Amino acid sequence: MDLTRLMTPTSVAVVGANDRPGSYAYQTLVNLGEIGFEGPVWGVNPKRSEVLGYECVPSIADLPIAVDAVVVAIPAAGVPEVIEQAGVRGCGAAVVYSAGFAEIAGGGELQRQLVEAARRHELALCGPNCNGLVSMHARVCLWGDALTPREPGPVAFVSQSGNVAINALATRRGLRFHTVVASGNQAVLGAADYLRYLADQDGVRSVAMYLEDDGGPDFCEGLAACAERGIRIAVLKVGSSPAGAQAAAAHSASLAGDQRVFRSLIEEAGAAWAEDAHELLELAKTLAVPVRTSPRAPGKGLAIMTCSGGDSAQGADEAAQVGLTLPPLSPATRARLAELLPPAATAANPLDYTSMIWGETEALAELVRALGEDPGVDQVLVFYDQLPGLDAAGVDSWRAVREGIVAGAQRSPAPTMVCSTLPDLIDDDDAWWFAQAGVPAISGLRTGLHCTAARATEPGDATRLREIAAFARAAARSPENGAWLGEHESKALLRAEGIPVVAGQAVEDEDAAVAALRELGGSIALKLSAAAIQHKSELGALELDLRSEAEVRLAYGRIAALAAQHDGVVLAEQMAPPGLELLVAARSTAVVPALVIGIGGVWTELLDRVAIVPLPADAERIERVLRGAGFAPLLTGMRGTTAVDVPAAARLAARTGEVLLEHGLVEIELNPVLVWERGAAAVDALVRRPAVAARAPVSPPARADALTG
Repeated sequence: MDLTRLMTPTSVAVVGANDRPGSYAYQTLVNLGEIGFEGPVWGVNPKRSEVLGYECVPSIADLPIAVDAVVVAIPAAGVPEVIEQAGVRGCGAAVVYSAGFAEIAGGGELQRQLVEAARRHELALCGPNCNGLVSMHARVCLWGDALTPREPGPVAFVSQSGNVAINALATRRGLRFHTVVASGNQAVLGAADYLRYLADQDGVRSVAMYLEDDGGPDFCEGLAACAERGIRIAVLKVGSSPAGAQAAAAHSASLAGDQRVFRSLIEEAGAAWAEDAHELLELAKTLAVPVRTSPRAPGKGLAIMTCSGGDSAQGADEAAQVGLTLPPLSPATRARLAELLPPAATAANPLDYTSMIWGETEALAELVRALGEDPGVDQVLVFYDQLPGLDAAGVDSWRAVREGIVAGAQRSPAPTMVCSTLPDLIDDDDAWWFAQAGVPAISGLRTGLHCTAARATEPGDATRLREIAAFARAAARSPENGAWLGEHESKALLRAEGIPVVAGQAVEDEDAAVAALRELGGSIALKLSAAAIQHKSELGALELDLRSEAEVRLAYGRIAALAAQHDGVVLAEQMAPPGLELLVAARSTAVVPALVIGIGGVWTELLDRVAIVPLPADAERIERVLRGAGFAPLLTGMRGTTAVDVPAAARLAARTGEVLLEHGLVEIELNPVLVWERGAAAVDALVRRPAVAARAPVSPPARADALTG
């Protein structure tokens, strides 16, 4: 759907126009005037001929032209008819402030009528239950709350929360917006639509997104479009806790997606993950400042520069928390710093240059330059606290500091940023001045370190993001209706597809179980396999390490009785030698199909440490993820333990993901997968098929040649 007439309209009509201060329609008309909207504006109100100097007409049909955008500020019951009239008249878009739709009990039918009318006429619709949109860049303000227009900037913001967007527009932190959209219920247009539109707009360098749902495959396409154009993304996704998910659903009539899988997609896209609204805005502001062309791109090696020993220690601690390193300075750097620093200062990283050279522009510039020229330093972060209410001398002193930092940043090969130690100790105008000079200015020390780490993140691969989106569209997403296979059926499917599983077979009676002991050799396990039972330990439906005929016969009788109760069979399997236990699961039910790998067996829930890889993913990619995972020391050997065959585990996991996609499955869970010094195999396996036929999947990557060895 084309969003041009919504985002950059040349004419506007406000339905429900009135001159009652505080009403959304009144404020919209005021905002259009204050922002300098250049096109014609009409009010629509059968009881008025004029409002605030704008001509009013009785209905949409009476408009002299088919306006680009219709703003609707009337009670919900009348909105679908207004949208129908707008479509018939040839209008191109609508912003619906009205609440009372699917965000409340009983409002779903009204929203369905609204959507039908908009789609019937291909009307780009923002809302309902929204605050609208503002484009500082285009001087457009279809916005129902009070607004102070500002100079346009490089940051776009898409928020499902109207209040978060209102607060963002009101904040003073050196943040300047290109476009802000408060999308509300997203009945017709969603965050993914706005993201794809913004990716094509001149002047947008970063996009902040406050999300209450996952956006689906289209969101992945939007991430790809931004990656192609070098537009950076910051995301705050609410709904990770049960209470948060419930609140998000109640507010926007959408379900929160799987937070972990969604976050893995965000990281795959090279986007920044925010923990709160403050951090979201600071990330977007930071990422919007382009890195000046230089020999050195942002990286993990950081130098901190401050005039306080306490700030140095706190900065070092926070840097470690976000994965930034503070490399020791080279002898050449220390020698250069010694020439610049007063005797009381020590040349180190973090660098406490003391207050003795405060306000000395050239000295500060050379300190920044010296740190940036150190071969181990990829970025320089300067702590900068500007106190409010400065006298004339203080203003001059702080100006000298700012000029010194910027001069040093321009001389340094490493990108430079500043941040205050407390969020409110940075002035709006000065922060904007820094940004225009190519130096991001961040509010708050902890946030500053998070933004520094985000700036060092590599942009996403647009081709891979589009590949993920294609598979997501083809995947079966029916978790409620999925049908589980019994373990013996699951393993037969996986074994036929080249995934190594322990040797075994279904046995019909005691004699067959004893024969399996002889055939499989050594010792065996007997277990219940039934589609209705996914967890056997609670039922006691498992007997391990059976070595004699008597043990097998006794165990068979007990397991067979359980199998009869649960419409299952008895499965006899070879006991596998001990190895490292992993959980390998592939799922198609989240925002994108994904592979989940973690510590398996009885420790899965306790340790809760997993690596998530969006699908498709080949073995090489998965091996890189495994070697960087939090549990990687268990794979590579620690405290005298033996390293295991990580490539074999990666090949098994990759093939599991391929089988999920090839067969259009809902889920595959292998827990545990045993990984040895050489090879890997699944011990327990569950497969869930969709209850209805899945759409034809996209052809997955070629199968790995071998999983073990």
